[in-house]
Formats: sequence, C-alpha cells, structure tokens
Amino acid sequence: MTNFVRRTVTGAFIVIFILGGLWLHPVSFFIVGAVMMAGIQREYYLMVRSTGVRPQMVTGIISGFIIYVTSTLIAVGWLSMKGFFVLIPLIVTVMAIELFRKEERPFDSLAHTLFSLLYTAVPISMFPFAAFNRTGIEPLMQMEGTEFSPVILTGFFLLLWTNDTGAYLVGSALGRHPLFERISPKKSWEGFVGGLILTLIVARLLSGWPGVAGTAGWIIIGVIVSVAGTLGDLLESMLKRSLGLKDSGTVMPGHGGFLDRFDSVVVAFPLVYLYLVLVG
Repeated sequence: MTNFVRRTVTGAFIVIFILGGLWLHPVSFFIVGAVMMAGIQREYYLMVRSTGVRPQMVTGIISGFIIYVTSTLIAVGWLSMKGFFVLIPLIVTVMAIELFRKEERPFDSLAHTLFSLLYTAVPISMFPFAAFNRTGIEPLMQMEGTEFSPVILTGFFLLLWTNDTGAYLVGSALGRHPLFERISPKKSWEGFVGGLILTLIVARLLSGWPGVAGTAGWIIIGVIVSVAGTLGDLLESMLKRSLGLKDSGTVMPGHGGFLDRFDSVVVAFPLVYLYLVLVG
C-alpha cells in the first residue's frame, strides 16, 4: 500500500470518527474530545521522555481528563463556574507528587507535565462550551433536557481540513518560497496562500449555517483557522526538531500521531472560540 493510499484511508477514518462523534450524540461528542486529548498528551509525554526527562505521564493525563470533565459539567450547566477552582488542588497535587519521584531533573519534569495541560487540556476543554447550551443544527440523537449543537466544531474542523488540504496540494505543485525554512523546510508561502484561499471559499459556503455567524463572521473565522492552524503546525514542527524526532507517533498510518494530526487544533480553536465569545 502506497503512502498516499495509507494517508487517504487513515484520513477518511479520522473524518468519520470526528464528524460522526460530534454529530451522533452529546456523549459521543465528549468521547471524541477525550480521546483526542489523551492521545495528544500521551504522545507529548513520550516524546519528552526520549530526551531523558520523565514527566508525570499518568498524573498528567488524569489531570487533563479532570479539567475536561469539569469544563463539560460547567458547559452543560450541571456545575457552576466555581468548579474551575478544582485546578488549584490539582496543580498543587502535581507539584507535591514531584517531590516524591526522586527524578534527576525534577523541575524539567514538572514543567513538561504542566505545559501539556496548557498545550492540550485547556484548548480541548473549550470544546464543550462551543456546543452545549447552543442552538443550531441538532445532532442525530439529542440528550433530553439539554440544548446541544455541534455546528461550531463541525465548521471549525471542515475549515481546518480544508486549509491543510489546500496548503498541501498547492505547496506540492507550486511551492517555491519557504514559509519558515528553519523550522519546516517543506512549507511554502504558496501553500499557505493556497490553503487560505480555499479555506475562505469554504467559509463562504458555511455562512448559511444557523447558530454561528454571518458571512463576515465565517470569513474571519476562516482567516483565524488558516493563520493560527499554520502557527500550530509550525510550533509542533519546532518541538519535534528540538527533540530530534520526525513524527510524534505512528498510531495514524500516513499521518504520524495524534499530535501530528491535531497540532493545529490546540492553537486555532482557542482563538476561534475567543472570537465567537467577543462578538457574541
């Protein structure tokens, strides 16, 4: 099987898993975010461990899940905003555990353990706020007594994949000028512009979807996704280059690992959500 075929088959599975999970039911929506977060965190910790630093992988993943669950309960309305105070004892616990691990580089371990929460858990924990207690296109199966619409996340992922596809195709065919050669030699300005243009076209097509934004709003979201998504990709490339790694993992044939596939999400989605909150 060629790499192109592997990449296509894996990509189709990813699309089905994410869009199917987002649209099927609020519980499947929750599972998609949890799997994505745990996969990214696990790969991040394993990548760091390859340098000799040993972050608290199990503790970090559990802490990320607690943050995600807390955010979901608050977004649904089953818990008040005071629930976020759980972060205080959570962070203190992580610090206390490091005292007993007797690692040679404890502060490096602690820094990477906590950075993973900021890099992964916090962005993905914004997912529930973009879906629960929102109206728009409803899922296939609604949860009784709960308003829920996955339209924002669906549009976000469609734009993100469009940008990736456009940048890859245009960059492969026309790429001549490196975008950031020191970090990612294969990325080009031509690919970036191609991805942006294709993303804006799809954003215009999404402007008829209810419950999100008008045409201008979707265009702005498209720009945010294209620019921030590219930044997220470059940041992950910088991480891999600093660690001397080619891919973050091998769980997705043709795509690498979770972090390779969703590096754009953790940077782009918080900015998209911030924009939606600010414009109401």
